[in-house]
Amino acid sequence: MLSSQNDASTDNVATFGHWAELLALYFDPEETRLDTLLGKIKEIVESNEVRRLPKIPKGTRDFGKEQMAIREHAFSVITSVFKRHGAVSLDTPVFELRETLMGKYGEDSKLIYDLADQGGELCSLRYDLTVPFARYLAMNNINSLKRYQIAKVYRRDNPSKGRYREFYQCDLDVAGQCEVMEADFEVLKVLTELLDELNIGDYEIKLNHRKLLDGMLEICGVSSEKFRTVCSSIDKLDKQSFEQVKKELVEEKGLAVETAEKIGTFVKKRGPPLEILSELKGSGSSFLGNSGSVLALNELEILFNALEKSKCLEKIVFDLSLARGLDYYTGAIFEAVFKGSTQVGSIAAGGRYDNLVGMFSGKQVPAVGVSLGIERVFTIMEQLEKEKNKVIRATETQVLVAILGKDLLLAAELVSELWKVEVKAEFGLNKRVRNHIDRAVESGIPWVVFVGESELNSGFLKLKNIESHQEEMIPRERFAEELQKRLNMV
Repeated sequence: MLSSQNDASTDNVATFGHWAELLALYFDPEETRLDTLLGKIKEIVESNEVRRLPKIPKGTRDFGKEQMAIREHAFSVITSVFKRHGAVSLDTPVFELRETLMGKYGEDSKLIYDLADQGGELCSLRYDLTVPFARYLAMNNINSLKRYQIAKVYRRDNPSKGRYREFYQCDLDVAGQCEVMEADFEVLKVLTELLDELNIGDYEIKLNHRKLLDGMLEICGVSSEKFRTVCSSIDKLDKQSFEQVKKELVEEKGLAVETAEKIGTFVKKRGPPLEILSELKGSGSSFLGNSGSVLALNELEILFNALEKSKCLEKIVFDLSLARGLDYYTGAIFEAVFKGSTQVGSIAAGGRYDNLVGMFSGKQVPAVGVSLGIERVFTIMEQLEKEKNKVIRATETQVLVAILGKDLLLAAELVSELWKVEVKAEFGLNKRVRNHIDRAVESGIPWVVFVGESELNSGFLKLKNIESHQEEMIPRERFAEELQKRLNMV
């Protein structure tokens, strides 16, 4: 688009230049009016150049006031859920040493944004919030921590609908409390609470276990060094058919056709957790001969029973096709998918990673985490607001102090009384009553206080409820207190 704009601009310059040459043929070269005319033409061309609009990089977005209102509400809900579970807040740098990030994301490492060398340190923008959290635990020799973090991450990806290069993640991670699946249970419970309280509609959480997945690949005859790369292919089954994935496994990953087809018989299993678990633990199951798979099935049994007790197991689907391509997962893995009409794909994901901290410190600290893909959740929330056909309030203003004139000193005196008692207020200086009412309606401000000459002379101010259209007079000396009562603040 930009190149076409540049071409058009160049054409305009050429056209004006041609006109100037033609006009010069009809004027005396000494004629001062010729210089004036050509000067004006030059000004037009230059001003046209200045007016070219800037643009933002692909895969990034600006957010207007209505969108920010939705985002701030969502962040408030998410933070309250995290705090309800005793999580503490943590922040880390937006970029890390490149060596910190490399080797943690498998084939997705190619999506890491590298920065130019500044002073001898090779740095990259953070790809997620999990690896920086593990680095923080290792650096500070912390063995147990339940933390949340809401921050932007960066991926050198191909932008598409719902897929960005800069976006927020909302993470909860529990480190060190992982002996009997307690962290796995709580993180999944938090995820269901988040999605329920954000009120976005129907969803499901697909769940699998990395050791079960590895056991499945071993049973199918896949060599251990190919486990991770095969998992990255299986992880595409939510977007591609098995035939497409099979082709990749055979032609790109070097598996035999029989091996790929055997994998297909397993990854098609999905359904209610306890039913699938019973089938996989049943007599004759090939998983019972694999020690890693047996361990995984026993852990999942504990987890499913705990989720059932907490009344959220109905949101879980046991899905053997779920692979989660990231290299650091070692246990239960899960991914939340929105089931409504807005097509956004996965909206949250996470799992257990027992070895990640040890990659930095040599000391094993088991951990479980979940990351909410908040940008996709915002897309759903924005669509829901549009469907309601309701104006989104970008401001929380409760009262508009409408000065019927240009008396700034009076406005400053009155609105400051409201701010002092924590009433959310704005003021306006305009002689026309209609202008103040229009402003209140447009911004969704529920109350307006009109202050004109008659109000000042009487000692009473006119208070109007925009929704009910009711008006009343309130004493000037007690107007802040009266507004607090109507706003249920006292």
